[in-house]
Amino acid sequence: MLSKSESPRTDNTRPYPPQGLLISLALAFSLTACAARNVGPINELDADRDQSPPTLQANFGDDETLLVGMAFSGGGTRAAAFAYGVLAELDALEIQQATRRQTVASNIRIVSGTSGGAVLAAYFGLRGPYQFQDFRERFLVQDVEKSLHTSLGSPPNLVRAVRGGMNDLDRFAKWLDENLFDGATYADLYRDHGILVWLNATDIHYGEPFLFNQETFAALCSDLYRVRLADAVAASAAFPVAFVPLEVMAYGSACEHQVPDWQNRALSNPDAPVRLSAHARTLAAYRSYDEPTRVRLLDGGITDNIGITGLALTRASAETPYGPLSARQAVRVDNLFFIATDAGKSSKPGWTARDKVPNLVQIGPALANATVAASVRKGFDALQLALGDWRQDIIRFRCGLAEEQVRELRGSLDNWDCANVNMTVQLLSFRDLDTDQQLRLDTIPTRLALPTEQVDLLIEAGRESVRRNQAIQQALESVHQTRAASSIHNHSGTSR
Repeated sequence: MLSKSESPRTDNTRPYPPQGLLISLALAFSLTACAARNVGPINELDADRDQSPPTLQANFGDDETLLVGMAFSGGGTRAAAFAYGVLAELDALEIQQATRRQTVASNIRIVSGTSGGAVLAAYFGLRGPYQFQDFRERFLVQDVEKSLHTSLGSPPNLVRAVRGGMNDLDRFAKWLDENLFDGATYADLYRDHGILVWLNATDIHYGEPFLFNQETFAALCSDLYRVRLADAVAASAAFPVAFVPLEVMAYGSACEHQVPDWQNRALSNPDAPVRLSAHARTLAAYRSYDEPTRVRLLDGGITDNIGITGLALTRASAETPYGPLSARQAVRVDNLFFIATDAGKSSKPGWTARDKVPNLVQIGPALANATVAASVRKGFDALQLALGDWRQDIIRFRCGLAEEQVRELRGSLDNWDCANVNMTVQLLSFRDLDTDQQLRLDTIPTRLALPTEQVDLLIEAGRESVRRNQAIQQALESVHQTRAASSIHNHSGTSR
């Protein structure tokens, strides 16, 4: 290293890397190489685990004629804020005030999320439709990055990145557990609200979505209910380099396991859906290890950035035509909403109009955005197909029932139309907004800390995307008409 009295090089030969940088890197490596890293496992062996999945439950005063599902995309705080704006607007759309105030948001029974969207999905599932409104203050406007290693310009961080990732469970997961989820586990998630919550990460060995549900953890010989929400969310948001892969343990043959019928069918049927058979093979692999084996997880957006894996697999593996609904819910429902949010950037990179060939630094972000956008399009198309098939299955089930069965499940034959199941599937994104708004939103980075004014801009964008969506507004009008007709019949005493 040069002292203050020494002169710098003045010849024209190519200089070696500065000694100061080499010494800093060497020191950083020596300090971090031996440091223990908390990567898990985030689960435990549990031979007596509860394998029963949670069931959908209606809120008090809900007549179950409307069921709403949500899917929140990845994209850091940008994605979480946009999705929260969508939720806030759905919470402002009232559909009933008798007994207890009912909004579109209070009828959400299914919610899934990936990466940044997983934070909101887990919080909504934990707090329920009447207590999620403090998410802005508790997460969106907080500087989460204060607790993280973020700069690759720091030699210790560079070494951490080379060793697998800059942050472990003692960073993001710890912040979430202490500041947002208050130590909650999956048992707390399903204790009160009966909302199905699907969070997904990526199993980087098999290249498959890793779904946090009972079937996955039963195959691992573990109990999902004992997993901390903060750890599941951190796994879903573990973007490569920024985060080290997190671990769950597959305990192999350490417990008895009854393979579900759908899995046996998928493994034996060469014509089974590709997504389902791949998932079945992965679960079977978790059971095949003779010794406990680590399964390493990274960001769910690598394999499913829109978070539709849970619904697609649940429908493909359902043992009934109406699952995950109950028979009662399948007969009572008139309107199904499923709304996905996408906070991906939509603008073209600035170098497209230049003659000069873009370099790697310029191509990298554009390539990442294009990959994510393609994943979202394919995921949403798959979601529409799965939901369309689900609707037809529900209708066939309803129309095959005898009147006595309908009366028992529904309580009445008034206004009964077995084919009256309306399905509304919409993708809300920045592209729903004015060009000027899109340009402003596209400048907001994918981070875990944003200025308050950007957070509020994203929230308002989410709200406006709902207000502008004609399909949602028309479906809401149908809900109002259905409930008005039901109210008239209930008050006239014509129920049979």
